[in-house]
Amino acid sequence: MTGFKKFILRGNLVELAVAVIMSLAFLAVVTTFTEWLTGLMPESVTEYFSTKEQSFGAFLNATVAFLITGVVVYFFVVLPYTKTRERYFPGEKLKPDDILLLEEIRDLLHAQNNRPLA
Repeated sequence: MTGFKKFILRGNLVELAVAVIMSLAFLAVVTTFTEWLTGLMPESVTEYFSTKEQSFGAFLNATVAFLITGVVVYFFVVLPYTKTRERYFPGEKLKPDDILLLEEIRDLLHAQNNRPLA
């Protein structure tokens, strides 16, 4: 059971799931906005596209659904995940790659400046 708990709380799985959920919700926003925008074009332009005309209400509906999805995912997935991870792995704080790189550069410069000249 400990291995499964570490697998779930590792971070990559939850972050990937949140990214997929939010990108699918945002896809609906972009799709309905594009359909609404092409519906506003004159007939001579829209006859080249094979989209059906939709109203601005569909775009607003998709936008509100995206925002609600974001709130639900944050409060029911991200927040509990973060609290659970802090509870079970309190000391595990990962540094970003750029911070690690800067620390390595700092250490190399310090070693180079303190080296005696040959």
